[in-house]
Amino acid sequence: MRILLQRVREASVTIEGTEKSRIGAGVLLFLGIEKADGDDDIDWLVRKILALRIFPDEEGKMNRSLLDTGGAALVVSQFTLHARVKKGTRPSFERAAPPDLAIPLYEKFVERLGQQMEQEIATGEFGAMMDVQLVNDGPVTIWIDSKNRE
Repeated sequence: MRILLQRVREASVTIEGTEKSRIGAGVLLFLGIEKADGDDDIDWLVRKILALRIFPDEEGKMNRSLLDTGGAALVVSQFTLHARVKKGTRPSFERAAPPDLAIPLYEKFVERLGQQMEQEIATGEFGAMMDVQLVNDGPVTIWIDSKNRE
């Protein structure tokens, strides 16, 4: 699983002209799921996201976590995070999980994140064409890959 995390002042998802989700301060998580992903990847990512000290403390240092701040989360599925561009100019998405594998993992990720945060998680819509708007705070943008736990 891959996450592109963006610390945001606000973010929203609109589908076919109708706003589906909106959050205030917190994180926008673009989630890419590959064929080899499973429960271990979900658990590791949820723990990592919630423990990351990416929010400023009273002195302006990034010293507080999402749990410390009580911020919100918006999760948007994005298979293109698994794009491979090694050959040619058209990306290959062969590593991305097909919907029958990805949807249950996406739903489990959202559920576990919500359980740990003790709040409802805003989402996009799996497979839909979405307009995602955000105000990146910082900017703070972090790439996290459960297969490459750096």
